[in-house]
Amino acid sequence: MKKLVILGAGTGGTIMANKLRKVLDRSEWEITIVDQHQTHYYQPGFLFIPFGIYNKQDVIKPKADFIPAGVKLIYKGIDKVDSENNKVLLDGGQVLPYDFLIIATGTRTVPEETPGLKDKLWYNKIFDFYTLEGAVALREFFRSWEGGDLVMAIAELPFKCPVAPLEFVFLADAYFTEIGIRDKVNIKFVTPLPGAFTKPRSSKMLGELMVEKNIEVIPEFYIESVDNDKQVLKSYDELEIPFDVLTIVPVNMGSEMVERSGMGDDLGFIPTNKFTLRSEKHENIFVLGDAANIPTSKAGSVVHFAADVVFENILSAMEGRELKAKFDGHSNCYIETGFGKGSIIDFNYDTEPLPGTFPLPGIGPFGLLQNTKMNHYGKVLFRWIYWHILLKGKEMPIENEMTMAGKKL
Repeated sequence: MKKLVILGAGTGGTIMANKLRKVLDRSEWEITIVDQHQTHYYQPGFLFIPFGIYNKQDVIKPKADFIPAGVKLIYKGIDKVDSENNKVLLDGGQVLPYDFLIIATGTRTVPEETPGLKDKLWYNKIFDFYTLEGAVALREFFRSWEGGDLVMAIAELPFKCPVAPLEFVFLADAYFTEIGIRDKVNIKFVTPLPGAFTKPRSSKMLGELMVEKNIEVIPEFYIESVDNDKQVLKSYDELEIPFDVLTIVPVNMGSEMVERSGMGDDLGFIPTNKFTLRSEKHENIFVLGDAANIPTSKAGSVVHFAADVVFENILSAMEGRELKAKFDGHSNCYIETGFGKGSIIDFNYDTEPLPGTFPLPGIGPFGLLQNTKMNHYGKVLFRWIYWHILLKGKEMPIENEMTMAGKKL
C-alpha cells in the first residue's frame, strides 16, 4: 500500500484530501492528514468580528466535517519531517512513512518578534485581528471606546491576506460613522510599503479611497518596537507614531515544524518551484498555500488556484510523468470598503490588477478596481462558497489560470 501524507488540515490540506480521495484507488493509496487542532477557522471572517458583523460561531466548524470518508485524520502535533528517509515524526513518537507528502501548514503570527508588542498593552490597547482571540478582544474594546488615535500597522512582509489591513480601516471608518463618533476617531494606516498596496494601479485606487475617507497613510514605516508606556510605535529611523489603540499585523512566519525539519528559509517558508509547486529539494514533496515561499499573495484564492496545479502535478509525479501543470501566481481578492460596498482585484505573477469586469467580460457581475455594492455581495457570498464548495474540493466556476478577458489595459 502506497502512502500519501498531508500535513495541515486547513484550507489547502482539506481541499487536497477531498480532491485526491476521489481519484486515487483506495486499494493502492492510503491518505492520511495530520493537524493538531480540531477546529477549522474561516479566517477571512475574523476581519468582521471587531465590528459586530460576524460573531465567533460564524467562523468556526469542526475540521472532521470536511475530511472525506477514506482519509485517515490524525489530531497530533507534528515534530518534524525526516525528508531524507520519507518519514513524518509526530509528537509522542508516532512515525508516518510516506511515498508522497503535501505540506500545507500555513503561516502563523509571531508578535514576539517585535519588541514590546506582546507586553502589558497586548489585548488591552494593542490587538491583532488575525487570530480569533484578538478579533473577539478588539470587539469588546470597541464596544466602550469613545475615540482617539486608531493606528492600523503592518509589522513586516509577507503576511497572509494582504488586503485585510485595508479592509479593516475602511470598515472602521464606516463603523465609527454609524455609531456617531467618527469625528472623534483619527485613523492612520502604517505600512512598510510605498503606498496603500503593492501594485501601482490598485495602490492608486485604494489610496484615493483613503483620502476620500480621511484615513492617513504613513508609508515606508519599518517598525522597530512598541513603547507600551508612551503608547507609540517606533521605527528603525527613530520616528514615532502615537496611538490610543493599535491594531497590528504581527510578523508572519511558517510553521515551527518547518524550522525543526531544516526545510525553510529565514521566515520558515519552504523553497518551492513557483510554477510546479514542488519542493525545490525533494521530488516527492509538494507545498501548497502559505507554507511556500512563492512570490505571490498569501491569500485563500491562491490556495484555491494552486490546489488545481498541485492536484495535477502530484498525480503526474505518482505516475512518473512530466509535471505539465503550471501555476501563474493567480490571485483575486474582494476588498470590503465599508457602507455596503467593495472592490475586487485579479492578478498574477506578471500582470498587476487592472480595471474591467469579472469573471465574465463585459457582464461581470463584479467590477475590477471599482467600488460597488455587487462586489460587497461577492465578499459576503464567499463564506457560503467556502464552507460548501471550496473546502470539499468541488469545481469552482473560475479557472486557476488568470485570464485577460474583461480586463482593460
